[in-house]
Amino acid sequence: MSAWHPWRHLPQVKGRNEIPLTCLFCGSLSHLKSTTPHQPTTMNASDLPVANNTPVCYSIKSPPFNFNPSVTSIYFSAIFMALGLPSNLIAFIVLFKSFQRTCSRSRSFFLIFLGGLVVTDFMGLLVTGSIVVSFYVTHFNWRQIDPNCHFCNFMGMSMVFYGLCPLLLSATMAVERFIGINHPFARSTSMPKSRTVSMVLMVWLIAGCIALLPLTGLGSYHIQMPGSWCFFNISSEGKDMAFSLIFSLVGLVCIAVSFLLNTVSVVTLIKVCCGQDRTQRRRDHEVEMMVQLILIMIIASVCWCPLLINILMSVVTAASVTPEMLLFYIRMATWNQILDPWIYIMCQVSRLRSLSLKLCCLEGLSGSNTYCCGCALPPGTRS
Repeated sequence: MSAWHPWRHLPQVKGRNEIPLTCLFCGSLSHLKSTTPHQPTTMNASDLPVANNTPVCYSIKSPPFNFNPSVTSIYFSAIFMALGLPSNLIAFIVLFKSFQRTCSRSRSFFLIFLGGLVVTDFMGLLVTGSIVVSFYVTHFNWRQIDPNCHFCNFMGMSMVFYGLCPLLLSATMAVERFIGINHPFARSTSMPKSRTVSMVLMVWLIAGCIALLPLTGLGSYHIQMPGSWCFFNISSEGKDMAFSLIFSLVGLVCIAVSFLLNTVSVVTLIKVCCGQDRTQRRRDHEVEMMVQLILIMIIASVCWCPLLINILMSVVTAASVTPEMLLFYIRMATWNQILDPWIYIMCQVSRLRSLSLKLCCLEGLSGSNTYCCGCALPPGTRS
């Protein structure tokens, strides 16, 4: 008779995913479970050996996932697209008409930057939103339609590119306004508008180069829960840590530069408008541009700082990022693309209202003897 062994009477686990004994005492998210063996989310996927020919984008998390429909729903993406796409289209039309009517060279430069920002926001919502909505409608399996991670890499690049572009453009606009207000003679009055277009293209090129870094080995794009999108791997190790730092620091530096230069420009503009020479130096268009730029900076800070700071803190402290919080921060950042166009729309409506009021007042000054359009012109008043 053989001796009794303590492990003899334990049931034998046979299956494709054998779970270590220690994992029997681990907690799990009932609404977020992968069909592949569990691996830490903070590992450096760029340096992992690809086992069993598993592509890099599926090496940490692999679809299909079981998820809570209340957390991830098609309604979020559908509402974002329904609000963002028409808003940016209307804003582009408004900016194009303003560009045709403007006579100020500095304002035309500013409108070109705003046009580039609107195009970026529109394309960002269109590209990424279409993929996410298609996932919720068809429930496609990423591993079947994208076995080599080409589609996942494209979406990850789109998320990074269309995320950094608005921040880089807002910083570039802050630099342009700082030079135009504080050093007006440093910028040549004969500078062609094509140079401003070249600056917008340069910003797109810089954002595109950063988005391409994971394809060169610096970082890696991965499928993210609940399986509807791809993003770079947020890790505190190796090359993934380097790319996480690049993304977060570039975004935070852009916000900091915008805040610093816009503050200096506003202070200078207040001194000019309230000084003794305020009657000779009317800068209504300068004030309008600075108001728009300040609103763009505030919206970008509120929408993007939570995600950027969370990524930076996760890399520095080696704390893992939960899928729910990452999805929440991404949705906050998406609101930037929805709210931006309404700044241009509302400012243009306000400008048209002010212009109509001035025209009405001029009509009253020219010959009318009645109060006109709220101008409170007394009878017989002349300029």
